[in-house]
This record gives sequence, structure tokens and C-alpha cells, in this order.
Amino acid sequence: MSERNDDSTNVISTKAMIGKDVVLGHHIVIESGVTIGDRVRIGHHSVILQNTVIGDDVSIGNGSFLGCQPFKNSKVIHHITDQKGLVIGKGSNIGNGTVIYAGSQLGEDVMVGDLASIREQTNIGHSTVVGRNAKVECRTEIGNQCVIQTGAYITADMIIEDNVFIGPEASTSNDKYMEPTKVPLKGPHIKKGARIGNNATLLPGIVIGENAIIGAGAIVTKDVADGMTVKGVAAK
Repeated sequence: MSERNDDSTNVISTKAMIGKDVVLGHHIVIESGVTIGDRVRIGHHSVILQNTVIGDDVSIGNGSFLGCQPFKNSKVIHHITDQKGLVIGKGSNIGNGTVIYAGSQLGEDVMVGDLASIREQTNIGHSTVVGRNAKVECRTEIGNQCVIQTGAYITADMIIEDNVFIGPEASTSNDKYMEPTKVPLKGPHIKKGARIGNNATLLPGIVIGENAIIGAGAIVTKDVADGMTVKGVAAK
């Protein structure tokens, strides 16, 4: 059963399904094929794009754009296709001004801070935090109960396992050559329980071992073994 509020400023497709006790702000757009669970709250000026699925008890802030399709120009090497609908798990909280692309899936109890951006084909496990103004690029896997803090940059094509901590403004890269090449892009692989300090930089393709610690400001150019602590430029 679909329910609507009486706010004439909202534009809601007749082909959207909206659950019970949903609270909608003003100037909201909800497109065709959207499914919204029970007790969802959507802030003013938010846009929920085609085929997005939002679980029960989700809160969405003001001015958010959910379910965007990717686009490209001649410099983008990956082929771009229409993505399936974005899925947001129950009990998640999405901040103000966030942008989350179609083709991604967020687990239950995920928190995405204000102004964060999550690109297509990204999977995020349950109870993970993506901090304010953090940027998560496409084709990335993020595990359960991770913390990605304010302003961190998570590159495309990387893996972050469970219980990883990534400090504010940490940066990752997936491109060794910084120019068009046929070499596949590959970001770092951060194994479970690792801790990455503020402003650390991880270069392409490296592996950070389980429970390893990367010091603040470190530049990591090589694999780090399980349980090891490294710091410095280059990190040792």
C-alpha cells in the first residue's frame, strides 16, 4: 500500500511504494520504482531516484541525492552502464547533502555523514561509519563495523575488510602511472582490524595486514605485515 502526505511541494511518482508512518519534508522528489520502508524520515529538498530501495527506520537528511546514475567523458577508461537501484539497509542514517550512486548497497545500521559521496558498485557492511565529507569511489568493498573518518578519500577498486579504522583526511590511490594505461587499476587491500592514522597515504595495490597500524602522515609504498606498526616517509 502506498501512502502520501498532502504537501503539494513534493513530486512523488504513482509507481513509488511508500510504507507506513513515513515522514516527508518539503520539496522532495521520489521517482518511479522507488520502494521506501516503514518509519522512514526524508528531509527537505532530497531526491530519491529511480528504483532505489530504502529499508525500514532509515533517516535521510536534507538536500541528499540518492540513486544517481554514473556518467563519463573520453578520459574515463571504464565502460559506463545503467546501474541497478541503490539499496540502503534498515536503521541506517544518511546525512545532509550526501550523494550516493545507484548500483551500491549499504547494510543495516550504516551511518553516512553530511556531504559524503559514495559512487556506484560499492558495497558497505553493517554498522559501518562513512564520515562527514568522506569520498568513496566506485567498485569498492567495505566490511562490517568500519570507521572511515572525516574527509578520507577511498579510491576505486579497493577492499576494506571488517573493523578497519581510517583516520581523517587519509588518502588512497589505485593508479601507479597517473596516465592512460591498459594496466588494471587496483587500490589497497586493508585487512581486518587495521588502523590507518590521520593524513596517511596508501599507494596502489599494497596490502595492509590484519591489525597493522599506520602512523599519522605516513606514506606507505609497500605491503605491511600482520600486526606491524609503520610510520614515516616512506613508512618503515
